Amino acid sequence: MKHAGEAALDEPEPVLGALRKLPRLKEKKRGTSYVGSKAFLHFHEDPAGPFADMKTSLDGDYQRGRVRTAAERKQLMALARQALA
Repeated sequence: MKHAGEAALDEPEPVLGALRKLPRLKEKKRGTSYVGSKAFLHFHEDPAGPFADMKTSLDGDYQRGRVRTAAERKQLMALARQALA
């Protein structure tokens, strides 16, 4: 699965906008976010839809999840808030 290009990031833009509002999370480039100097979240493109790789904790491993539906995006946001708490 390749990293999402600019066009592929248009579909998950609603969740990107929500992620930009989270404290401590900084989007270094569209679709790639950091907490301080540590990578935290990035997106991939796939025929099945956009996927996000996000760390389960600031020092944890990445967890991959699809973010095509509203429910999938809601789950990503809940996990992000939990990891950043």
